[in-house]
Amino acid sequence: MDDSQQQDQKKTPSKKKYRKDKPWDGDDVDHWKVESFKPEDNPHRLLEESSFATLFPKYREKYLQKVWSHVERALKEYGVKCELNLVEGSMAVHTTRKTWDPYIIMKARDLIKLLARSVPYEQALRVLEDNIACDIIKIKSFVRNKERFVKRRQRLIGPGGKTLKAVELLTGCYMLVQGNTVAALGNYSGLKQVRHIVEDTMKNIHPVYNIKILMIKRELMKDPSLANESWDRFLPKFKKTNVKRRKIKPKERSVFPPPPTESKVDKELASGEYFLKQRKRQKERSQSELPSKYKKRL
Repeated sequence: MDDSQQQDQKKTPSKKKYRKDKPWDGDDVDHWKVESFKPEDNPHRLLEESSFATLFPKYREKYLQKVWSHVERALKEYGVKCELNLVEGSMAVHTTRKTWDPYIIMKARDLIKLLARSVPYEQALRVLEDNIACDIIKIKSFVRNKERFVKRRQRLIGPGGKTLKAVELLTGCYMLVQGNTVAALGNYSGLKQVRHIVEDTMKNIHPVYNIKILMIKRELMKDPSLANESWDRFLPKFKKTNVKRRKIKPKERSVFPPPPTESKVDKELASGEYFLKQRKRQKERSQSELPSKYKKRL
């Protein structure tokens, strides 16, 4: 046996010693590619009916009435039935006998959720594609104070929506900040970045820091020599700086009410001045009562 063969046997672990090469072991195969599901893949269709429903606010009623015919046409291609109930203010989707894709009902559920969250019809329809998903991030629970919550939400949008547009361009996702939630629509890796940025912003970390990191990563991706290397040395490291504030000592509060303030007479009695004044008064009174000839002597 040659030395090269002995080295190869030493390198391969005992578990994979007799493993044969598979057709998907090559570098040319993309393991992350999502294969499209066609009607031929499921000729027997679905056995059970599935349905989802969601409520929508009243101000969305007119818009949904205009757009609903387009929504029905888009879902009809996948064999999904949708209903708009204006009395109850709800939207519902159902599978039918013609439905061939088992996961399309989950996509249809996301579609009506996005329409209820004020996402435009043109953007919401993208969720029906295989490589597109949506994420509705709840941001209300991060901050209790209402004023602080509004400021941080505005920080995420930025002046004139510029910060939000920058995040959209870098992540490749559509974003909509509405009320207490942020609706995001895009590929899976982009949605992960969007959630990270939104949560950091609500935790009082400015989105500019995350945008800067994404911009550096975008430039590093262009260099194929750095594909298998760590990028930590290129990324900036931001230190958290806590501004020192004066500690205000809390005032000691007693259970009993405060003592009453001393009057002028009480103060004179405590110092003894009151009795001196009294003697002066008595002397003056006695002088006034004496005849004028005795006053001169005194």
